[in-house]
Amino acid sequence: MAVSNIKALIPGELHKVWDFVLDIENYAAWRSDLSKTVVISDRQFIEYTKDGYPTTFTVTLVEPYRRWEFDMENSNMTGHWTGVFTAKGSETEIDFTEQVEAKKLLMKPFVKSYLRKQQTQFVADIRKALGGLYPLSPDL
Repeated sequence: MAVSNIKALIPGELHKVWDFVLDIENYAAWRSDLSKTVVISDRQFIEYTKDGYPTTFTVTLVEPYRRWEFDMENSNMTGHWTGVFTAKGSETEIDFTEQVEAKKLLMKPFVKSYLRKQQTQFVADIRKALGGLYPLSPDL
């Protein structure tokens, strides 16, 4: 199983950043890697890449304004994502960890670098949408 973590400071107070990141229906408006999202229920949604490739997400934990977790699965992988949000004055520290298992043996060597790329893009898209520029602090 590959594990990847990224921490970053995001401009904006905790409630604003939390509400923004959890507004799944509007992901396609600011996420550079997605064509659309479909909300199935308050616990499940599907993201579609620009090429139309779906990934299903099932929310497993919501601690409002603190922690959000979900399982994720598509034809290539299965995994779990944990997001921790912490107020830091007028900013919010995000701490996102993904644990992923490749379903195909040939993909296993590339999973960690793929996760790192996805996490970095997700944080960059959040920053761009919220109008701030802060350095990333990925934990290798």
